[in-house]
Amino acid sequence: MSVTDEIKARIDIVSYVQRYVPDLKKSGRNYKACCPFHNENTPSFIVNPERGTWHCFGACAEGGDIFNFAQKINGWDFKEALRELAQQAGVQLRAQTPQQKDADAKLERLRGLLATAADYYHRRLQKPDAQPIRDYLFAERGLQDDTVSAFQLGYAPPVWDFMLNALRGLGYNEAEIVEAGLAVQSDAGRVYDRFRNRLMIPIQDSRGRVVGFGGRALDPADNVKYINSPQTPLFDKSRLLFGLDAARRAIRDSGSAIIVEGYFDVIQAHQAGKENVVAQMGTSMTEAQLRLLAPRLVQRIVLALDSDAAGINATRRSLETARAALERDYAGKLAVDIHILQVPAGKDPDDFLRESPGEWDSLLASARSVADFVIELETAHLTPSSSLQEKQAVAQPLLPILQASEKDLLRKDNMQKLARRLRIRESDLLAWATTIAPPSPPLPPAPSELPPDYFADEFAAPPPELDQPATGIRARSDPLRAAEGYCLSLLLRNPHLLAQVNRKLRELAGDDERLQSGPLRDLGADDFSSSRYRALMSHLQESLRQDDLEPLDFLARQIDAELHAELDGLLREEPAWLAQSLRGNFQVDLNDILKSRRFGPGYDLLNELISRALQLRQARLTNERVDMQYLQEEAQTDREPAQLLDDRLAIEVKLSVLAKARIDLAIGG
Repeated sequence: MSVTDEIKARIDIVSYVQRYVPDLKKSGRNYKACCPFHNENTPSFIVNPERGTWHCFGACAEGGDIFNFAQKINGWDFKEALRELAQQAGVQLRAQTPQQKDADAKLERLRGLLATAADYYHRRLQKPDAQPIRDYLFAERGLQDDTVSAFQLGYAPPVWDFMLNALRGLGYNEAEIVEAGLAVQSDAGRVYDRFRNRLMIPIQDSRGRVVGFGGRALDPADNVKYINSPQTPLFDKSRLLFGLDAARRAIRDSGSAIIVEGYFDVIQAHQAGKENVVAQMGTSMTEAQLRLLAPRLVQRIVLALDSDAAGINATRRSLETARAALERDYAGKLAVDIHILQVPAGKDPDDFLRESPGEWDSLLASARSVADFVIELETAHLTPSSSLQEKQAVAQPLLPILQASEKDLLRKDNMQKLARRLRIRESDLLAWATTIAPPSPPLPPAPSELPPDYFADEFAAPPPELDQPATGIRARSDPLRAAEGYCLSLLLRNPHLLAQVNRKLRELAGDDERLQSGPLRDLGADDFSSSRYRALMSHLQESLRQDDLEPLDFLARQIDAELHAELDGLLREEPAWLAQSLRGNFQVDLNDILKSRRFGPGYDLLNELISRALQLRQARLTNERVDMQYLQEEAQTDREPAQLLDDRLAIEVKLSVLAKARIDLAIGG
């Protein structure tokens, strides 16, 4: 039995979910409650103990197994979920190599060192000589004792060896203190404290572990207002968002994140109860920071950067980062809505929140779309007499941002706004856009007709869900699991084709946004039943959002030994055993496989992959409809407001049936 199978066998999914969803109650064959991931009054979140799965039939439209739930509720990746659940289940993970053990032990020691330093700085703030700093925090910054403690603010006295001496006394050596970024070694070999006479702000990773510090100068004569920790094995400011550990739950619950510029913007916001606020680390948002939020936690991001020239430039750079991320997104779109908030009267969010905390929500409601913001910002210097060349010089940098959407109506609206502002014809704008990047070929129309009797016998029994203990696809006889393995192996060998699979799904959805965001949304981890397949698919998608390494090289660096063995099994070339494994509705024509470029001419890899991916979506939709049927039956026996759930489920069922019909037509089912 594999590690993931053993964990599932030892931890009852109902009991685990009930830790976070205490209202989860038995309802027929399932357990039901209001979804913990979004606000709702009528329960649409179910747990199926027989299959060991959960699903939200409300706004989330997500589901999975115990690993997916642990990841989503705690903000973990698969590796973290595997480690934590294995510990709870008493399951021993695979032994690490001596090198891995040494590396992990070194990182843990550095984490302990930094946590100790944060505690020392915080306790030093309570000493009599730190009274002026406390006065600054309480009187000038308006902070409260609880806030200072929650963010563990501290004080580095104006001496050269305060932290060095403290940590040496605990058994840490100078090399470790330097590597953690708390000390500096001069060319002459002298080691001394990096932070002196500064207000200390611990910086934590998304799991709440101290990884570095920001130090604010206390001497007005100090030329450098803020000093951050240097790059270390634990601290990379381009991959951190200040306050994310404290803001995660509020961000997830609200569905939006507010990104500000400074530490005190975040601290002041949290003190005012606005806990979905985080700060970028640096002069602009990076793609890695964007990916910490979207699409896992939020669908909406508001950039609330300072209104001065530096803040506006930072906003420009952040928007360019988002646009570049969009271009590299293999799904063809960035699943996040970005708005811009300009704090009035040249204030920063910290000032505004101290002076007018009750007006913050109204200010947020006034946040502007990216298109409105950049059009006004970049065209402000133009006059009615500006030349066509001047207008073109303004328009061409804007066009990639304004067209960064798959929604035709939104793109068209953005182009019309810019055309009106420039007082030129929209056709001229489109011509300029063509010189920047050729448009994508038009999608063929989606099938629009259902077979006449398609709604009959809709709730046939779904394919069985098995989680075979063997690694790789070889020993899996279940046809659905074999089809999943085959599809994933094709994607792993040809990751660039995922964009084409998603394009096909959007083609089938046509202009129906309910299908685009529902049963015909992009292929993802939810289309796989195995925990390991889900994790590999998530890692594969992450690998396609970066451009430093080849996808498989990136993926191999991210996964643990459990997934490495699975990956190796999926990448084996064993066409012969597929004939036995892939049968029934998931049969693969071995003759076609043997005609592939690897075995011979004539093999259409893209069509093969699309066909297999659509079959996986068929199976997923069938399972979901069965669960919806049971929920409908239960809702029909209850009183109001269960009728609301029944009505919503009826719509979802019809959408699912429509999606399946289009898939059937696409693959000749």
